[in-house]
Amino acid sequence: MGTALAPVRLEAEITDAARGEATRMSRSVAQQVSHWARIGRELERSPEVSADQIRRVLDGGGDYDTLSTKEQAVVRAVWSGRIDSLRTGLRLDKTFRETGHRYAELDQNGDVIVREPAARKAAAEPKAAPTKVTAIRKTARKR
Repeated sequence: MGTALAPVRLEAEITDAARGEATRMSRSVAQQVSHWARIGRELERSPEVSADQIRRVLDGGGDYDTLSTKEQAVVRAVWSGRIDSLRTGLRLDKTFRETGHRYAELDQNGDVIVREPAARKAAAEPKAAPTKVTAIRKTARKR
């Protein structure tokens, strides 16, 4: 078993989960991540897991429901990674402003703020404050 360590960048979610699990299992964070990597490698090598079927589902040509439980777990992990990657650069506020759409978002206090399209703001009062919707206040945070 090799002992050489190589630096690797991990997502914060993985690092946090590894830190919590490492404490419970009396491992270091690095040992926990290595443990999970070995499990993933063996899962992908397993005869019970068809890499071809997984690829077909990920490419949109296969049926998720026909996969085994282990294969579905692999697909969900890949989907989760793809979603995180897509969300990283997502700036809907900018897109909505540029295309003239009205949208709502939560401010730092959890209040709903309605943002009007740039054209409507200019026609109304200049430098008008965003509309606060207090009737819906913090309902999104309680779910």
